[in-house]
Amino acid sequence: MNSNKYKYEKHYIRPLMTPENVYVFKFGKEDLNNRLIIKYSHTWTGRIKINEIDLRLHKQQHPRIFKRESELIKYLKQHVAQQAKKSDSEVKSK
Repeated sequence: MNSNKYKYEKHYIRPLMTPENVYVFKFGKEDLNNRLIIKYSHTWTGRIKINEIDLRLHKQQHPRIFKRESELIKYLKQHVAQQAKKSDSEVKSK
């Protein structure tokens, strides 16, 4: 995140009634307006099992929900490519 000039905060939410642990990451270039929520649990052998990943990028009404980290990375690569094309076309039109 720091290498791409993104600011971020991370918070751990301690569960009360559920067996899931939750990490919340807020990130953005100027404002912390993007949010990533990772819900995970531990298997009986002690390994971490990701149950759900919720991603809410700037101004999205409904979060994108992923079951695997690879799905999240694939979506983010596509989104970054789309944003780069959009910013290039805005610069050319000016």
